Amino acid sequence: MPTRVPEWTIVDFIHRGPWWTNRGILWLNMCLILPLLTSIINGLDSSLVNGLQILPDWQDFFDHPQGKTLGLINCAQNIGGLVGMPFTPFASDMLGRRAALFMGSLIMLAGVAMQFASTTVKMFIASRVLIGFGLTFCISAAPLLLLELSYPTQRGKITSMYNSSWYLGSVIAAWVCFASFDRQEGSQWTWRIPTLVQAAAPICQVCLIWFIPESPRYLVSKGLEGKASRILAKYHANGGSENDPLVVFELAQIRHAIRTEQEINQSTSYMSLFSTPGNRKRMMIIIAIAIFSQWSGNGLVSYYINLVLEGVGITSTETKAAINGGLQIFNLIVAMSASSLVDWVGRRALFLVSNTGMLVAFGMWTVTEALFNALHQSAAAKATIPLIFLFYFFYDIAYTSLLVSYTLEILPYKVRAKGFAVMHFTVYLTTMFNQLANPVAISAMGWWYYIVYCGLLIGELVFVMAFIVETKGRTLEETAAIFDGEQPEQDLVNMAGEAATMSMISRPMPVYQELTELDVPDLSRFDTRSNNGHDHKQDDESEIYEMKTRDIDIEKPGSPSTGASMSLASSW
Repeated sequence: MPTRVPEWTIVDFIHRGPWWTNRGILWLNMCLILPLLTSIINGLDSSLVNGLQILPDWQDFFDHPQGKTLGLINCAQNIGGLVGMPFTPFASDMLGRRAALFMGSLIMLAGVAMQFASTTVKMFIASRVLIGFGLTFCISAAPLLLLELSYPTQRGKITSMYNSSWYLGSVIAAWVCFASFDRQEGSQWTWRIPTLVQAAAPICQVCLIWFIPESPRYLVSKGLEGKASRILAKYHANGGSENDPLVVFELAQIRHAIRTEQEINQSTSYMSLFSTPGNRKRMMIIIAIAIFSQWSGNGLVSYYINLVLEGVGITSTETKAAINGGLQIFNLIVAMSASSLVDWVGRRALFLVSNTGMLVAFGMWTVTEALFNALHQSAAAKATIPLIFLFYFFYDIAYTSLLVSYTLEILPYKVRAKGFAVMHFTVYLTTMFNQLANPVAISAMGWWYYIVYCGLLIGELVFVMAFIVETKGRTLEETAAIFDGEQPEQDLVNMAGEAATMSMISRPMPVYQELTELDVPDLSRFDTRSNNGHDHKQDDESEIYEMKTRDIDIEKPGSPSTGASMSLASSW
């Protein structure tokens, strides 16, 4: 007789309780520290020149670079990134995420050595270009590895922490420069010591990268499903069987998503990013938030804090270095806190709060700049500093924590690396414009230049309200599918749910038992509530996954079910 059989969803198989009590997740998160270092490296490398500009010994050694020369020094790393960016998706997709990260770290070490040995401005600029070229391979591969390896309930937090870790590198750069100035003033080591610090993390990645697992999604795309299954079993199922329902569920969604993408696009190129309505909408959002991340006024402080602080009368080297270091610590705390909220508050809400707050804070910052420069009021100068901190509080809520994670999770696997490369390419272009234009514009226009950013912030808020889509509570494949209509997303849910259901039903039993006695997950820990006739089984870590029921004819536990699900059972 037909028996109502639960169609399991991923929430029914996830680990309950503190993650550190699960050895598989614990080891996995320890492995993920290595790709997480890439963001710290990026923050250190990108902020180093900002800190060096404050040091008199660096200024004296390179003859006080200004204007175009200073702009070229600041954007040299991005020039290298622009050169390497078109090739990074192919390295990640063809060689693997780990190989691309290894290659990028080696190139970076060569650039750091050249920077340390620099004797002229041209040599210094060339070393920055080489560092940027290597870094672009790392920042393209590392987030993919994080996203595709993370445990399902931790993916949002971990990938949001990735970009937030940028500020840890920025903190290190700021305070290493400060300490170097304090201990080595009057020596070339004032600026050469901070350049040596850049080599630490790439050395760790070069030595340890082959000891962490490869992305299961990359392995499935290459036909290595056995390896992918073993990785998922070891790290997601706590070293359990490859037939564990969680492993079966995840592998079912990965295979189905990749095969569906292959049917749509036999081969992928950069043009695939704009070949379907869903992809065009994705790229519109990705390019927009990449531009917003650099054209919201943050570039004024991120790359030219020396000019900004001097613009309000702060000229002491120690004071400027202390403000810069304090700001980076503040940014790190805010960004990490926002990363922990992404699965509770939601992505769209964070973007809305961020853009609204930035507009208000930057407007007030513009007023204080105008009052100090036009009326020379010292109180306005004092008010500018807390307003800079307030502006970055709202900036960090979304554009630090979500830029990378939101971009990656809305992209399907086959074009994920290429779409991510386009995001980085956009960031590089907009950053280069900031680095070249900001010092010239500040010198020519003064505080009037800030009004331009006020206008941009208004446009950004309107865009976010109109186009940002909420993605919380979905698996990686389900999140990527929401732009392609309801049916593709439902297909993924049904495919994985049925596969896991068959895995549960087909477990060998020593004797015939009633269905209610099957060895299924303990659901007593779940809260049950009704919504449109469906039962929801939920806990604190998974808020919107739904358990559905369906009629399946079952003759006997352990025997194949009849109907449409039989082919799924046999294939899994």
